[in-house]
Amino acid sequence: MVPIDELRSRFDLDLPAHGGNAGDVIDLLVDATDGGLMASAGGRFFGWVTGGVHPAGVAADWLVSAWDQNAALAACAPALAIVEEITGAWMLDLLRLPPESSFAFTTGCQMAHVTALAAARRHLLLSLGSDPDQHGLAACPQLQVIGSEHGHGSIDRAVRLLGIGLDNITQVPTVNGCTHLAALERELDRAGSAPKIVCLSAGDVNTGSFDDFPALIAAAHRSPNTWVHVDGAFGLWAGASSKHRHLVAGVSDADSWATDSHKMLNAPFDSGFVATRWPQAHRGAMSVEASYITFDSARDPIDWNPEWSRRARSVPVYAILATLGRSGVGDLIDRCCNFAGEIAERLAASPGIDAVTVPSFNQGLVRFQVPVGQDPDRWNDHVIDCVAADGDVFFTGTTYEGRRCMRISVCSWATTQQDVDLAVAAVRRVLAAETQAEDVAIDTNDS
Repeated sequence: MVPIDELRSRFDLDLPAHGGNAGDVIDLLVDATDGGLMASAGGRFFGWVTGGVHPAGVAADWLVSAWDQNAALAACAPALAIVEEITGAWMLDLLRLPPESSFAFTTGCQMAHVTALAAARRHLLLSLGSDPDQHGLAACPQLQVIGSEHGHGSIDRAVRLLGIGLDNITQVPTVNGCTHLAALERELDRAGSAPKIVCLSAGDVNTGSFDDFPALIAAAHRSPNTWVHVDGAFGLWAGASSKHRHLVAGVSDADSWATDSHKMLNAPFDSGFVATRWPQAHRGAMSVEASYITFDSARDPIDWNPEWSRRARSVPVYAILATLGRSGVGDLIDRCCNFAGEIAERLAASPGIDAVTVPSFNQGLVRFQVPVGQDPDRWNDHVIDCVAADGDVFFTGTTYEGRRCMRISVCSWATTQQDVDLAVAAVRRVLAAETQAEDVAIDTNDS
C-alpha cells in the first residue's frame, strides 16, 4: 500500500478557480488512487467480513446512479418502490423470517441496528405508558440493554445514537463464544419489569459462533417488557443454506433482525437490511409527515428507515437474488463456509500454526507458534503483516480471549479452490521465511 502522506499529496491540490475536463478528472482519480485501495473484490481477500461485489450487483448499482431517483417515496420513483416491496419479501423468505414482518433497506447493519432498536424503544416505552418521541427519554423509564460480552461495537454505537446510554448496557458472559443462558436469566431477573432489549448474535465476528436462539429467546420472552434483537450481520444468511440452516433454528422467534447484504450476498456497499415483527412500532419510530410530501398507494420506504433522501439500495439486491436464485444463494453461502473450514484446517496442520477456533460457519482463528524470545502477540501481528506485504493473500488480526490471532473470514463469491490453495501456500511460505530469519538472528546474536 502507498503511504498515507503520498496519497494525501496526490489529492491535496488547490481547488480550481475554473472547471476542467471531466475525463481528465476521472483519469486523475484513477491514477491518484493507485496503490491506495484494497483488492477486496478479489477471491483472496480474507480480512474483515467483506464480500466481493457480484457483477449483477455492480451493473444494477450503475443503473441506480444513472437513474438518479430519490427512492424515499413511491411518488418520486414508483417502480423502485415496487422493487423494494418485492425484494423485501424475497429477503424475509430467504432468511426464513416471519413473512408479515416489516422491513427496511439501510446503509448497513449499523443503521439496521439503529432502526430496530428505535422500534424496540418505541414499542417497550409505549407499552408502559410513555411516549419517547413526543416527550423525550427523560420522561420515560430507563431502558436496559443486555448483550454478550463479545457483542459487536455497532450495537454499542446504536445505543449511543438512540440516547439509551452505554451505562445501561449489561454484558453477559459467553461459553465458546455463545451467550450463557443462566447468566442471561440472572440479568433478566435482576432487571425485573424494567424495559429491556436483549441482543443476541447470529455469527460472532471472531469465531462465527451462533447463540442458542430457542433457549435464549424463550428465556427473554418470559421476562416482562423484553424485546429480542438479533445481530446477524453475516450469520443470518445461514438461513438461506440447507446445510447451515440449523445454526439459526428458532431465530424467527425474535422481535427484530439485522444483516448486511454487502457481506455474504456480495451486494455493493452500502447495503443493510432490517426486519421487525412489530410493524406498527417500526413505522411509528421512522415515519415522517410534511405538507409537500405526496403519498401513493405503494409502500413508501421513507416510513421504514432513518433517511429522507436515499438511493434505491434494493435494486442491486434484487438483481443478485434474481441472478443467483434460491439455490445459488445457498451455494454461495456453502462455498464460503467450506473454504473457511478448509483454510483453517490446512493451516492448523502446518508447522508453526495452531487452531484457535474451528469454523462452524465462515469465520476461523489460527495463531502462530512463537519463536524463543519473541513476544507472542507481536510475533502474530508481524507474521500477519508479512503475509499482507507478500501480496498473494490478505488476512487481518484480532484479539480473542486476550491473545492476538489471525482471522480467517471468507465471504466472497469470487473465491475459488485455486484461491484457497494459493492462500494456504502463501501463509506457509511467509511463516517459514520469517521463522528462518528469526532463527538466523538468534544464532548470530548467540555467536
